[in-house]
Order: sequence, then C-alpha cells, then structure tokens
Amino acid sequence: MSSLRSIELGLIDEIFRGGDRGYILDFSNRTFSEFFVRELNVDINAPDYATGGTSKGKRLRTFLSTVDDGTAARTLRALCEYQEAQRLRSGSSPSPHKSAQITSLIAKLEGQASPVPINVINAPKLDVIDFGRMTERLISIRDMRPHERGYAFEKFLCDLFDAFRLKAREPFRINGEQIDGSFELLNEIYLVEAKWINRPIGQAELHTFHGKLDQKAYWTRGLFISFNGFTTEGLIAFGRGKRVICVDGRDLYQALTRCIGIDDLLARKVRRASESGDVFTPIDALFPA
Repeated sequence: MSSLRSIELGLIDEIFRGGDRGYILDFSNRTFSEFFVRELNVDINAPDYATGGTSKGKRLRTFLSTVDDGTAARTLRALCEYQEAQRLRSGSSPSPHKSAQITSLIAKLEGQASPVPINVINAPKLDVIDFGRMTERLISIRDMRPHERGYAFEKFLCDLFDAFRLKAREPFRINGEQIDGSFELLNEIYLVEAKWINRPIGQAELHTFHGKLDQKAYWTRGLFISFNGFTTEGLIAFGRGKRVICVDGRDLYQALTRCIGIDDLLARKVRRASESGDVFTPIDALFPA
C-alpha cells in the first residue's frame, strides 16, 4: 500500500476534481477508464478499486491508497500532465501553489518507491469505437420510411449508448406507457424519448415526457432526442430547471463526425443544465471548434 496519508489524499482530490465531488478533471467514465489504460495500463474499473465507492473520485482515492508509492507517483504525474494540457487548451491561469504541492508529493512518493508494482491490476484491451460507421448508420436512417425509421433510430441509439458503456436498455412498456429505452450516465438513470419526425418538437411533447418522469422515482432523469430539433417557443414554454436534457440531430451528427463520445456530450449537457437550468444547449456551445 502507498504511504499517502488521508490529508494528502484530500489534497489530491482538491487539485484534480472537476468542481464536484466524484468528478476528476473533465473525464467521463469512459475517458477516465481509457486514460488509465493508455497512460498506466491499469484497469481502474476493477472491483478492487471500487471498495470505497464507484465514482471516479472514489476509485482514484482507493487506487492511490492500494498501490505502491511508485505507481501512485506515476499516476499523479500523468494526471498533472493531462491537467496542464487541459489548462493550455482553455487558456486559464496556472496555480503555482497547487503545482508546488503536487510536485512535492510526487517527489516524496518517488523517493520511497518500490522497484516492483504492488496491487496493480493490468487493463483489458480497449474497445475501438468506429465513429465513421456510426455516422454512416445515422445518415442511412434518413432515407427510410417513417415507421421503419423510428425503430431503426431506437436501435441505433441503443447501440450507440452500448458502444460508450452507458448500459443501454431497449424500449420497454410499463402499464401501457411506452419508454424508448434507458441508460446510465454518471451513476444516474435516464429514461429516453426518441423522435424522428418531420418537424421540431414543441412544448406539448416535452411536457408529456416530463409527465412520464413524474410517475417514476424522484431521482429519475430524462433524455429527449429529437432529430429535427426543438422549437424555440417550445423550449421557453417548457421552462428551466427540469429533469430533462435535450439532444437534436445536429448534436449527434457533429459528435460523431468530430469523434466526440456520446458520454462526453451528455455529461457536458448535464453539467450545463445544472449550472444554467437550460434543458437544451447545442453542441457548438459545449465543444467550441
């Protein structure tokens, strides 16, 4: 086990968490896992690292407490490099005090490092996501007849969520009520409403979907996907501060062509909704070119 003390683990959490407990920098669950695979050849999703909780922050804390000092130092150094690259991209100012603290901590760990890694679980082979093939599937649905298009769109979304490890569930019916599926994001369950019709969605459909959520557990959230978007009037009338986030066809197409994970897109939309109350923020505002 590493020599990190509780106060030092608290410092690490403060430096690397992305503003909320459980978050680490700007990682989604998938990109957090991929970071550990690519940079450290570690399976951070292994059950051994979830004994203290399943959030990214808790997994990191358990991992750093479990492994040897050398592995902990390499992990912190890799996170520092990623954080610095993130800072340069955003143009934000550096924090010399925090940088000095983490540098000192890394030096301490490296000075006590074991020559052999301890309690390190090697990573499995990474799944490769074919963004080009997903884009082709999305475009091909456009030319189908309406009835076929609806089912094909639902199947496409289910496969898309599964590709990004969002634990998708196919459409199901409860007491005569059709739900177009569900998935899990950041340890929260989302019910899905998916529409591909020849007009933007208005307030009536949004209110109807929110009514379905009101009949479920209070922590249930919703994702409304409308390929042809939403009317401005409908979004205004629907209001702010709801348990729904919205995605349109341009969001999906741009995410796939720009190789942005659907998990990253949804996580950004969730955070923006939490900060602003807006149920729909277009992808360009979340991922500036």
